[in-house]
Amino acid sequence: MAKIYIDNQEFEVEEQNSLLQTCLSLGFNLPYFCWHPALGSVGACRQCAVKQFKDEQDTQGRLVMSCMTPASDGARISIEDPEATAFRASVIEWLMTNHPHDCPVCEEGGECHLQDMTVLTGHTYRRFRFKKRTFTNQYLGPFLNHEMNRCIACYRCVRFYQDYAGGTDLQVFNTHHHVYFGRHEDGILDNEFSGNLAEVCPTGVFTDKPFSRHYSRKWDLRGAPSVCVHCSLGCNTNPNERYGRLKRTLNRYNHQVNGYFLCDRGRFGGDFVNNEQRLRQPRLHKTNGFQPEPVAQEQALQYLARLLSETKSIIGIGSPRASLEANFALRTLVGEEHFYSGLSGPEATLIATAAHILQNGPARIPSLQEVEQADAILVLGEDLLNTAPRLALSLRQAVRQKAWGIAEELHIPPWQDMSVREASQQQKSPLFMATSTATNLDELATHTYRGAPADLARLGFAVAHCLDPEAPAVPDLTPPQQALAESIAESLKKARRPLIISGVSSQNQALLEAAGNVAWALDHHRQHPAYLYLTLPECNSLGAHLLGGASLDKAFKAAAEGKVETAIILENDLYHQADQVAVETFLKQVKHVVVIDHLHHNTMAQAEIALPASTFAESDGTLVSSEGRAQRFFQVFVPENDIQESWRWLSKAMAAAGRKEGGWQRLDELTYACAGAINSLNSLGSITRAAPGAEFRIQGMRIPREPHRYSGRTAMTADLNVHEPRPPSDPDSPFSFSMEGYPRQPPSATIPYFWAPAWNSIQSVNKFQEEVGGPLRGGSPGARLIEPRPKAKIAYFTQIPPAFERRKEQWLVLPLHHIFGSEALSALAPAIAERVPAPYLALTPEDGAQLKLDSGDEVSLTLGGKIYRLPVRYQNALPPGTAGIPWGLPTLRGIISLPAWGQLSKGTP
Repeated sequence: MAKIYIDNQEFEVEEQNSLLQTCLSLGFNLPYFCWHPALGSVGACRQCAVKQFKDEQDTQGRLVMSCMTPASDGARISIEDPEATAFRASVIEWLMTNHPHDCPVCEEGGECHLQDMTVLTGHTYRRFRFKKRTFTNQYLGPFLNHEMNRCIACYRCVRFYQDYAGGTDLQVFNTHHHVYFGRHEDGILDNEFSGNLAEVCPTGVFTDKPFSRHYSRKWDLRGAPSVCVHCSLGCNTNPNERYGRLKRTLNRYNHQVNGYFLCDRGRFGGDFVNNEQRLRQPRLHKTNGFQPEPVAQEQALQYLARLLSETKSIIGIGSPRASLEANFALRTLVGEEHFYSGLSGPEATLIATAAHILQNGPARIPSLQEVEQADAILVLGEDLLNTAPRLALSLRQAVRQKAWGIAEELHIPPWQDMSVREASQQQKSPLFMATSTATNLDELATHTYRGAPADLARLGFAVAHCLDPEAPAVPDLTPPQQALAESIAESLKKARRPLIISGVSSQNQALLEAAGNVAWALDHHRQHPAYLYLTLPECNSLGAHLLGGASLDKAFKAAAEGKVETAIILENDLYHQADQVAVETFLKQVKHVVVIDHLHHNTMAQAEIALPASTFAESDGTLVSSEGRAQRFFQVFVPENDIQESWRWLSKAMAAAGRKEGGWQRLDELTYACAGAINSLNSLGSITRAAPGAEFRIQGMRIPREPHRYSGRTAMTADLNVHEPRPPSDPDSPFSFSMEGYPRQPPSATIPYFWAPAWNSIQSVNKFQEEVGGPLRGGSPGARLIEPRPKAKIAYFTQIPPAFERRKEQWLVLPLHHIFGSEALSALAPAIAERVPAPYLALTPEDGAQLKLDSGDEVSLTLGGKIYRLPVRYQNALPPGTAGIPWGLPTLRGIISLPAWGQLSKGTP
């Protein structure tokens, strides 16, 4: 610790930080532009100037840039010194000479960092009277607007885009007053984290384009803490609403999970909430074949109650994208023995294997923040950018551990970003990528290895054997494979924080087992457990497994045996989970099908009764991420019509049928019932700690969803009547649907928006952290359910698959995941839909030549007895004898069981 003096006040601070970060952490309002906690310091804008003195006798002092000056012991500075104050005001004036006076029409207005800093410096009068420099804006794709005339040349955009996120197509052009940030020509920004530019930019150069189509001012938006539902990582989000429409999704800072940044799927995918395919009223199919007709809520409940009372054999099919509470309510309704998880047989097996490895071994599941500290990494079989995007971004930071080590040896502070980069000369920590196709992380890799899933698993097993001879040996390895396994093992053994990453996207159990073996073998060489991260398919896949329930295949078997008369399907389109023929057969065998979901889909089209469910933005609940972190999402707004939470439909149905169980009136009752009923290793009992309950109050007050500047509540209903409308009641959370409530910072899991006096922009998050860039006050939201078992007895997996052998006139078809399109809900958001690729078949050029195909030619793929016509796209990195098709695209969602052998032919077979 160091003692420093700020305007003659003594403070004890962390010596490794810069003065700017230290001052902000202490609560001082010191202006800045180019600095960002995740990006470090470059000293480009000169806005954070302070006066520094040698000692107590020094009255002259000198101006220094606080972002480039360490908080060394004995440092004396003044923020309020007249010269420093005048200098900061003059910097703003320089920056504003070419900035347009368009705050009233700028979409950033009201949450603009430049506005905040202008007011903070006291610069209110503009003396510049000459013609301003102007630029031509660019088309950058469906996610971002571009308005270069607002640029103040802080360089944050290119530093984030290029240095942090690895993008290459956003550049800086020209010099001096004509510096330009954009692409070499109009076009879509390639990087999958480009949407963060809207928050990184301190002005209105980059703004949220989908939001601009139905724009509202920041202070007129209602928000609540939430969790992204588009992958298994559990990134924290802050959805905003007005007029009953989800307007936008912002990043919600969580030090342990997503930090300051979201992927574009998480940021823009939530627009599915506004989709025209939403079911907004209960619908009943008549038995005579007519189209379904809308019915009142009471009629729908009576109909469902009659089914519950009169039907003897009822099953419930849950969902890995529904909350724990909704799944548990269905489990309670039908009984534990009649509840099915909603996962296909193969997927349920994979998730069970992953859970077993994580629950019963010494390896620790790292948070994404801990991933960034890993100093040697092995990725087995996962194209992370497309299956767990935010994890891929964390790996980009992890490979810089070598650079920070070099900087430490040279006594360069880690926050001096350009100095660290210059000193390290692009040296990186070991990263080994073993995948079936090229990934965007390959450019960072120490070594890349391509192979079919079986060969990737064999490499993993070989690494484990090199680490611990008691792990099973792999027969018939080639000398290059053996040498690579030894090299990987040696790097992992030397590392202080080794990390193994795998997952279920390759649909290969051996890959998971190999990753488990490597992590467990590392335990023999370490005092602390290795890190092991296994990615899962959906936002509550791990929660669905922990809740229990047989696989979907067993539900189909029960129906085939005549044991199912009624099936209640919860937030699950079965056509996404199982083969089309199997689903259709099941739906025909079941006499009564009830679907509770928020979107029309093929399963719902065949339901006898369909009930409209709330989306994540219209409900509360708990999800369990692939880290094993239980997190609560809260209702942003009350939906119209008869839409309500899935669990509430089920609770009301049980009450209408006169059932004693259930009958929950509030979410807390259901959450505690779920926590108490599920008793297993690392059970769900801790989910009640994920967030404060509905009874939580601060000084007797609720937490307001609306900022104190919220306006227009009377005008919103002026077409009906002109008086102050009564806010909706909320029995399920400690929030109010108004601006009234506790005005200061609530617990970290319940922060609905970031705002502080003088800080209207997203930079106000600094005021909510223990120290800038550190955890939120009160800790990171959520409760971890799974922790390592250091003394666990290890039983290595021994079933090593044979090496891949290509077949004559057959190709092993692999699933290829895409960040845009492979996840069903986000693909319904208009902006995301523009980035969804067209269906294709990936082949190596050598295999294409064998079939006399050119890139773009159509090929017939025969798979599972069906024929698909697809254009060929060459991918050099695919293993010979394999092909790939996009996983989850709307036109290909019937293809579930991959990898699988298929036949290819030019023309129609």
